[in-house]
Amino acid sequence: MKHRPAPDIRAIAREAMLAAGLDPDFPPEAEAEVRADEQAGYPAAPGPSVRDMRDLLWSSIDNRESRDLDQIEYAERLAGGYRVLVGIADVDAFVAKGSAIDRHAAVNTVSVYTPAVIFPMLPEELSTGLTSLLQDEDRLAVVMELSVTTGGDIGSKDVYRAVVRNKAKMDYESVGAWLEGRGAAPQSVASTAGLEEQLRLQDEVARALHELRVKHGALELEMPEAVPVVTGDKVVGINVRQHNRAQDIIEGLMIAANTSMAEYLEERGVPSLRRVVRAPERWPLIVKTAAGFGEHLPEEPDPRALAEFMARRRAADPGAYPELSLSILKMLGPGDYMVEAPGLEQEGHFGLAVHDYTHSTAPNRRYPDLVTQRCLKSAAAAGVPAPYTREELEAIAERCNKMESAARKVERRLRKVAAAVLLSDHIGETFDAIVTGVTDHGTFARTLRPPADGRIVRGENGLEVGEHIRVRLLSTDPERGFLDFARADQRR
Repeated sequence: MKHRPAPDIRAIAREAMLAAGLDPDFPPEAEAEVRADEQAGYPAAPGPSVRDMRDLLWSSIDNRESRDLDQIEYAERLAGGYRVLVGIADVDAFVAKGSAIDRHAAVNTVSVYTPAVIFPMLPEELSTGLTSLLQDEDRLAVVMELSVTTGGDIGSKDVYRAVVRNKAKMDYESVGAWLEGRGAAPQSVASTAGLEEQLRLQDEVARALHELRVKHGALELEMPEAVPVVTGDKVVGINVRQHNRAQDIIEGLMIAANTSMAEYLEERGVPSLRRVVRAPERWPLIVKTAAGFGEHLPEEPDPRALAEFMARRRAADPGAYPELSLSILKMLGPGDYMVEAPGLEQEGHFGLAVHDYTHSTAPNRRYPDLVTQRCLKSAAAAGVPAPYTREELEAIAERCNKMESAARKVERRLRKVAAAVLLSDHIGETFDAIVTGVTDHGTFARTLRPPADGRIVRGENGLEVGEHIRVRLLSTDPERGFLDFARADQRR
């Protein structure tokens, strides 16, 4: 068979962006504003309205390759609880509302991450430079200060601006392995006085927050992330990124910050955005799924009952839990942005079992977070009017919902393209797989190693979701990201 040349993944990504209504390029006016910011220098000076907090042992944990660092963390022990600080990059200090950079960010609303190329929401000179909380650099931040009890309850909350300095940029993999006893302490932990104690304290706080959320019915889903590895223009593999305790720390502190900031804005009557995951319309299908395991769920959506069911399944069959998590997540449906304003009553976040929840901790890569940051800064400053009207926020929420969905489709398509490119030289080979979907449009499966999604076009009759099988790869279509399988033998 004649070997086909590998497709240009970068070109496919760009085409997918345009087809989805996303703009892959910054306008000249935005580039001019970036140059002006760079020439003006960095205004990281403390003053009457900006505290100097550079002496604290701030640190960050993110993906190893991340350069757009949105948040840093610090905690200290108090009598009966903890003081927790989350520093968020003060993007608003460089991106004025209505500027060319802001208008471009309002079009795309998110950074789009594909295997071959990243399409940032903000110019990289900002998102990975001036507004990134880089190690050993003075940076402006919006600090969220929380008091947390040993039982995980959040008491007082405050918001203020500060100059901060990240003392250690760390990654999930090495910190997680260390905390779980699977690896040595990261070099920064070993070389930075007090950092080990600081991380263990943050871990303690995150566990207290987590245990309380679980009691209230928060879901504990487990979905390893498949990450295509691209070197130059060549797909060389697909790594599986497993969740670990380092991610639990950041997830716990970010949920606490986002929940608290939503409450902070509501208490002050400032119109703002909320992140809402409604009670699922497909609840009857979730009930049916539970019944297949001999479990009973109530007829009306009940987050605590669902969380308890999932916890039992995780204990009973941890190997199958990631696929069940994915199925349940699809039935829950995606979240939406909505407006919170005086006189309005919105739903909460079903999966997190919280009523008030916003996005505020990633202003470098999510437009709702930048909008929320402006709302927080106005609420924290006496006499400053709200930056957005309710009507403006409603238009922003509608746009963000639309473009977030578009961005997910682009990222999903490019992951499939990368998998099809990688497997193009393996036609005829067999793989262990699990059935992920049985619909009127076809029967679908995911190979386990490497993780890749495709359609079963032969021998699909009688298969059920969650069934483990062997499949043979029949063909690939890298341009469209399609894989076609035939069922091989039933796996024992």
